Amino acid sequence: MAITQNAKRAIRVSDRKRVTNDKLRRTLKEAVKTVRKDVIAKDKKSAEKDLSLAFKALDKAAKRGTIKKGQANRKKSRLAKAIAKVAK
Repeated sequence: MAITQNAKRAIRVSDRKRVTNDKLRRTLKEAVKTVRKDVIAKDKKSAEKDLSLAFKALDKAAKRGTIKKGQANRKKSRLAKAIAKVAK
């Protein structure tokens, strides 16, 4: 248990950050899953629409520090590549 005032404050801050990070991560996963589902269904139009939402969620998570910038770029690249494969 935290004893000092600084330790108690750090616990409060980390709890707030955890809630924010969980929300961002959940939004991110849902957006990526939607795009993957569209790719499997070979629905190019819907996949491209959902891709922009996934890009937005990835960029926001990377900007806020929930995930690293490189991880966001890698996921965006792989999603775009998967949609390009459906387009052929």
